[in-house]
Amino acid sequence: MKFLDEAKIYIRSGNGGAGCVSFRREKFIEFGGPDGGDGGRGGDVWVECVEGLNTLIDYRYQQHFKAKAGVHGMGRNRTGANGADVILKVPCGTQVLDEDGESLLADMTEVGQRFRLAKGGNGGFGNAYFTTSTNRAPRHANPGQEGQERWLWLRLKLIADAGLIGLPNAGKSTFLATVSAAKPKIADYPFTTLHPGLGVVRIDAREFVLADIPGLIEGAHEGHGLGDRFLGHVERCRVLIHLVEATGEHAGKAYKTVRHELEAYGHAIEDKNEIVVLSKCDAVDAETLKTQTARLKRASGMTPLKLSAAAGQGVEALLREVMHVIETERDAEQALENPVVAEAWHP
Repeated sequence: MKFLDEAKIYIRSGNGGAGCVSFRREKFIEFGGPDGGDGGRGGDVWVECVEGLNTLIDYRYQQHFKAKAGVHGMGRNRTGANGADVILKVPCGTQVLDEDGESLLADMTEVGQRFRLAKGGNGGFGNAYFTTSTNRAPRHANPGQEGQERWLWLRLKLIADAGLIGLPNAGKSTFLATVSAAKPKIADYPFTTLHPGLGVVRIDAREFVLADIPGLIEGAHEGHGLGDRFLGHVERCRVLIHLVEATGEHAGKAYKTVRHELEAYGHAIEDKNEIVVLSKCDAVDAETLKTQTARLKRASGMTPLKLSAAAGQGVEALLREVMHVIETERDAEQALENPVVAEAWHP
């Protein structure tokens, strides 16, 4: 299944049914009076967050969604049936944007969350509605209101606890495959990863979700390489794992290149918690490893962790550090949502 994180769709809610002009005509009933029913309401267009989806591939092959129109009113005071609604099912983390691609309409972050994108038109009144003491036989009815139509953008931002960032071929996919059951494509050339990937990591009987995005290069915010369009998938992460390969020319410059792209992207992603890791440590000698570690420490201002995902060195230490940061962030969020109020003293 191809990963699709953006789709443009057209939606239209249903028109309301027209009211009916009708009069009761039966034998032995001289003045039957008006009995035209109201029209039914048009269907709405809803978006709903559901489980079991992790891509917008369903909207690759169908882009137009139209709700049913309401049924017209009928004689004998019969109201027309309401039109059927249309429900767009999307995965967690989907944002609904207006046609301009910037105005946010809904952010679907929890399973079961619903939002109405277009309201159906109301049904028209039948002539029975307009009966008054002075107008006993009205001969007019209302038409139904028209539905709403618009173009929208669906944009998926993966909900993960931790995200992997770094230059191409820094060992991100190898690390994801080592610590989870995910099976990303791994090769010895840059940009092997073309689409974001997710994996569930388990450490010390605890779990967290890890996201892997394609590598960044210098000028990614200007569209170079695969660009920075996949950075949206790590916007919601609590911690970023920045991998810098020890086999590169200069670990410090590689670190600064990625940090510059994060700052150019914005959205406060550069302010997130960061764990700096020197990867592929088993592929260099001790002297080179010492030099690269010192360079990375000067550039980042923190002591990097040493990792070799292929050999399994430093993996558990890194996972425990990531889990510690995630739990700290969770506790802080819960404290903000549920502040402890001190009880007033009383004798």
